Amino acid sequence: MNFRRGQHRDEPEINLIPMIDVLLVVLIFLMVTTSYGKFSELQINLPQASGEESKVPVSKPITIAVDAAEHFAINGNKTAFKDVNDFAQALRKAAGDQTDPSIVITADAKALHQSVINIMESARVAGFGRITFTTQNQQ
Repeated sequence: MNFRRGQHRDEPEINLIPMIDVLLVVLIFLMVTTSYGKFSELQINLPQASGEESKVPVSKPITIAVDAAEHFAINGNKTAFKDVNDFAQALRKAAGDQTDPSIVITADAKALHQSVINIMESARVAGFGRITFTTQNQQ
């Protein structure tokens, strides 16, 4: 039996306006609290170190110089860099009979990072693991 014939049942409805208001407040909160950092604004202070010269007798080091135009020199002799294996062969030739000489890399401040990495990779291929860099003290 249906005792509620005259009454219509109201359909439930979802009121979207309060939900939109809450979402807008959350969106505004996220936009205000987000920090927008740029990599160009990073200030990096590199560490400084001072060291003493080693008193341990060292075999004759191989000095490799590279300038900003990517010109290479091994022990003062200009050397062309074709690829890592050719440069490794030139390092072996410069080492002579030394089994593990020190490699001293002197790179211009404006030299590409890749050129220094190429020298290090060539030294690794040649089997030389003792690598050091020359620096200049700030005055």
